Amino acid sequence: MVLLLISASLSAGLTALHFPAGILLGCMVAAILLASQEIRLEVPTSLFVLAQGVLGCLMARSLQPSLLAKVASNWPLFLGATMAVIAASAGLGWTLMRRQVFPGTTAVWGLAPGAASAMVLMAGEYGADVRLVAFMQYLRVVVVTALASLVARLWSTHPASTSGEVLWFAVRSAPDLGATLLLAFGAASVARWLHIPAGAMMAPLFLGTALQGMGSLSIELPPALLATAYAVIGWTIGLRFTRGILHHALRALPQVLGAIFALIGVGLLAAFVLTQVGGIEPLTAYLATSPGGADSVAVIAATSAVDAGFVMAMQVARFVTVLVFGPRVSRFVALGRKHPGHVP
Repeated sequence: MVLLLISASLSAGLTALHFPAGILLGCMVAAILLASQEIRLEVPTSLFVLAQGVLGCLMARSLQPSLLAKVASNWPLFLGATMAVIAASAGLGWTLMRRQVFPGTTAVWGLAPGAASAMVLMAGEYGADVRLVAFMQYLRVVVVTALASLVARLWSTHPASTSGEVLWFAVRSAPDLGATLLLAFGAASVARWLHIPAGAMMAPLFLGTALQGMGSLSIELPPALLATAYAVIGWTIGLRFTRGILHHALRALPQVLGAIFALIGVGLLAAFVLTQVGGIEPLTAYLATSPGGADSVAVIAATSAVDAGFVMAMQVARFVTVLVFGPRVSRFVALGRKHPGHVP
């Protein structure tokens, strides 16, 4: 009840100030406050999976065929921006590892951009300190989410979320809503049962994009459903910041924050290239290259006056690239520590 009360107060305040992703931010901060006081709460895994499925449908709704064609026609530029962020994270992780800021290969895994939960799980299999990897991953998500929301709020003079009263339970088509819920919950549950990394969000995203492109589905997402998903995502991130983890990592906090902001700087440079070469609107390019969680950036884009589809396409491209190549890159850089003769 305390978590709900604080979350509602903060979310209402941030939403009243027209902050993009105000609900997600409010719930995330509330969860961090309680977790730092050693109040043990945990979002049920099934609820988190369903929330990811809803966000997957949200991202799919923005990926129209015309946008995908635009991405495909400029794939070298988009791939370059994605690889720049991944390469920067590997380099920064290697630097922290060589300086022995964290034991072993923890820093390498901790700075891998995107797919935070997948990176935490994979890190444990390669001998890294899972607690510290989780700290670095979710601290990055919190910092990037908060900063991106602030930038979106300051940049947008007419935020997308201020258009009159919100009709929380408005539904245009009940059959479309039923099909969307079946896609979100069914695909997410099956993906989790099959142990597909990040599949709870990616399966509804890919299936929804395909069905929408074929004209077989019109994705229907009432505001109340989205708000619930935002809250669950925010609580899940925030509740992982226990006092023990914070104390354990406090000594290295300046170096970790420095690396996170350096990674944000690389994303900013990539965004500048997109605006100059690709003609992308600056705020859209900034959100597209932000090295945060794809889910939280998706929420910010959906509640801001930006090209949400382009942001989703870039975030998904990096998300998939990290899932496929992230473990290999991290393992390669980490092995450089064991074999100093190799140049990572």
